[in-house]
Amino acid sequence: MSNTATRKILVTSALPYANGAIHLGHLLEYIQTDIWVRFQKSRGQQCHYVCADDAHGTAIMLRAEQEGITSQALIERVSRDHQEDFARFGVAFDNYHSTHSDENRYFSELIYTRLRDKGHIATRDIEQMYDPQKGLFLADRFIKGTCPKCRTEDQYGDNCEACGATYTPAELINPVSAISGATPEIRSSTHYFFKLPDFVEFLQRWIDAGHVQPQIRNKLMEWFESGFNEWDISRDAPYFGFEIPDAPGKYFYVWLDAPIGYLASFKNLCDREGIDFDSYWAPDSDAEIYHFIGKDIVYFHALFWPAMLHGADFRTPTAVNCHGFVTVDGAKMSKSRGTFIKAATYADHLNPEYLRYYFAAKLTSGVDDLDLNLSDFAARVNSDLVGKVVNIASRCAGFVKKLGDSTLSAHCTQPDMLARFIAAGDVIAEDFESRDFGRAMRKVMELADEANTYIAEKEPWVLAKQPGHEQEVLEICSVGINLFRQLMVYLAPVVPAMAEQAREFLNLETLDWHSRHDVLFAHEIKKFKPLMTRVERDRIDAMIEASKEDLVVEQKLKAAPKGPLAEEPIAPEIGFEDFSKVDLRIVRIAKAEYVEGADKLLKLTLDLGGETRTVFSGIRSAYAPEALEGRLTIMVANLAPRKMRFGISEGMVLASANDEGIYLLSPDAGAEPGQRVT
Repeated sequence: MSNTATRKILVTSALPYANGAIHLGHLLEYIQTDIWVRFQKSRGQQCHYVCADDAHGTAIMLRAEQEGITSQALIERVSRDHQEDFARFGVAFDNYHSTHSDENRYFSELIYTRLRDKGHIATRDIEQMYDPQKGLFLADRFIKGTCPKCRTEDQYGDNCEACGATYTPAELINPVSAISGATPEIRSSTHYFFKLPDFVEFLQRWIDAGHVQPQIRNKLMEWFESGFNEWDISRDAPYFGFEIPDAPGKYFYVWLDAPIGYLASFKNLCDREGIDFDSYWAPDSDAEIYHFIGKDIVYFHALFWPAMLHGADFRTPTAVNCHGFVTVDGAKMSKSRGTFIKAATYADHLNPEYLRYYFAAKLTSGVDDLDLNLSDFAARVNSDLVGKVVNIASRCAGFVKKLGDSTLSAHCTQPDMLARFIAAGDVIAEDFESRDFGRAMRKVMELADEANTYIAEKEPWVLAKQPGHEQEVLEICSVGINLFRQLMVYLAPVVPAMAEQAREFLNLETLDWHSRHDVLFAHEIKKFKPLMTRVERDRIDAMIEASKEDLVVEQKLKAAPKGPLAEEPIAPEIGFEDFSKVDLRIVRIAKAEYVEGADKLLKLTLDLGGETRTVFSGIRSAYAPEALEGRLTIMVANLAPRKMRFGISEGMVLASANDEGIYLLSPDAGAEPGQRVT
């Protein structure tokens, strides 16, 4: 596209579900999107990047109930954790919101009523499994039983993990509710449906107009051939979400209001910063809207979503950009191997910019899966960023400081080479624009090789030892610093933290794309500081081990028979004298705080009613520190102190656990710190 006029661009990533931690598989998408957004902003485009937590659904409602907190408290805590993870990886949203917001309620109701009034909503009764004990209808994943094909027990209501068979929950042998253990009943309920078949011709035109990648178009055509069904957009109470306006006790299905969260988050930004919302979302808008998503949710984003928008008189996306999945060392991410790596665990051990660069170096505009080969990861980062790019600055900065009093030469002795580096920005920009980051990085590293070859052939370190060559050395190294600056302009969208350090070293106001045209003559630079250290294998190994540690609690939970009716095996019998040795005391949690370098521990300061103890407890996945302070619980007071990497743990707090989470034990009202539990 032409760069003469400023483009108006709105960019989104898929909304992470507010029921779990961000991991490396998630990060691929947000890093990919962030790089593209940073590139657009570097080029001077009016580009906004918005996202939000996907905060509705039965799963969130049940988890909050199990934790003894409100759904609102749960999603607020998870949102804070998500935003902290994204910030550590340099993902810079212009707005991060929630689907549980006034804006999202407004747009969900508006889109629904417009579709309803145009005849695109249908109702009919359907039969579903119902949990009589919990009083709610059960999604397939909340029903378990014996597989009707292979007779394997404890299988979910839609498919068997043992033999791969698919079936309906009604076909399960001895089905039970995975929530309460009750035997489900078949009950009828009225549901609301979006009439997707009404939009077949529109969707065919939209897809053929190039709004999706060729591979995605081919996949979508399979669904066209098999025909479309009406889409069930309602769920029965109780449900954490928005009630349908004209249907008491009926709620919008989470997948209806999740993509509407894009509009809601942008509207929240518009209201805060005075942006014209309609100029982006009106049918005649000249703005560009891009969604970055994983290939697993293309059905929602390339069929339901444009149909909903079109039917409700909103414009449709310019493009839906899909990516593949992340594998680690050639295999699916594995918890047992330690390759199911949380964002926080990675960031505790390795520089997030290593991952940003490695993902960029392997990303194309296609939808193929991306393999994080940990050996190649270390080798490529060390070779490219440290050995090639940073090496140019570190080789040249000292001579400029010594021979030029930190000021570059007043003229350039290699104008043709510098002109080639500047001109390369046009081609590299095309690669960034098309999301072929891997090709862009190859071109950048080819330039880095050329710069290093130039410096190696000129050997300024040899000339510096020969009297009378001071000016020549300064000119060689001034060329090197100018070439380094060009490379950092091209790398800035990928490694923004490193680029900011380089900007400070270069003493420049900006490394925006256009700034590369300004050659640095007689320019003063700052003292050079190492911009990036090498990836060390022991840090990768430590990250893998920490990821295995993250799994310890999960493994303990899953070691027991699954399902709420299954009994935990009783431990070997002990005598009363053994139990009487355990001193259980009521304690008040005076203070709770995160433990730096440990993403499963909380540090608790416990008040025993006259003395305090410090205990490290692996409950971080279930509790935010602020939710614990002031709360009463029970501790083993006479447990021998245990030396840990983070300090001495002087006891143990008691908690229970199951497949869904960890639950701290609490005494009844009236208990006081220091009282013995008998």
